[in-house]
Parts: sequence; C-alpha cells; structure tokens
Amino acid sequence: MELKEIKELIALMKKNDLSVFKMEKDGFKITLKKGTDFQPVITALPSVAAPSSAAAIPVAPAASAGGETPAALAGKEIVSPMVGTFYASASPESAPFVEAGATVTPDTVVCIIEAMKVMNEIKAEISGVIAEVLVENGKPVQFGQSLFKVK
Repeated sequence: MELKEIKELIALMKKNDLSVFKMEKDGFKITLKKGTDFQPVITALPSVAAPSSAAAIPVAPAASAGGETPAALAGKEIVSPMVGTFYASASPESAPFVEAGATVTPDTVVCIIEAMKVMNEIKAEISGVIAEVLVENGKPVQFGQSLFKVK
C-alpha cells in the first residue's frame, strides 16, 4: 500500500467521521485510530494465499457459547464488511441484485461496495428473505453498518 492510498483512507475516515479503521488484504494489515493519541499502526504480515474474494468476507464476532452464528446474534441482518459506497446493482441501468421479498442463500450477491476504487461483491452469507433494504443506492456505508434485514 502506498502513502497516497493511506492518505485516501485517512480522508475517508474524516469524511465519514470514523474513529477506527482496520483493513487486511493480501498479507498487509493496517489499523488507523483517531483521537488524542493517534498513531497509525501498519504491519506487514507474511504472505498467505488469500481467497480471490477476500475483500467480500466480513469480519464478524465469533459464535457465542450457545452456538449461535454471528447472523443470529445480529438479528438476521446483512452488515457491511468495509467502509465504502453502497451500490444495489452492477450498473445504473441494471436491476438491483436483491429487493424486499427476494430469497437469498449464503452465496447470493446482494450488493457491491466500492472501496478505494475497487468494486467488492457482497454475499448474503445467510439464508432467508430480504425484509428491508436499509441503505440508499450510492450512499456511503461504514464497517458493521446494517445493509439489509433478513427474515
């Protein structure tokens, strides 16, 4: 990652009023924190073969002792795995990937989130029916923000 890209991340944090940003991609890890003791932490990890859709894998808390999945703990919501811009369809002329009433499986692509000029397909990762789309097309989203309610 180049200094220019890190500066873009910092500008994105300021624009969206974020206090913490973490990203890990292709053996590179960066954590940015805003506050009185702001110190960016950049760590290069050993190179590991990552899945081709690594950016689409959300980081979620581990299952509880009761065996519930993160989706069950979140009340069946699909959340943003990253900071970026939400797109409901592949292009402005295309139909949305999903709408209220659509049935989804864990492999169903539900939206695209653009982060640092990279279009990341976001998969549902749970099964159910889309109850509500919570984000407007073209609007910025934050890490962990609810995108869809699923029943």
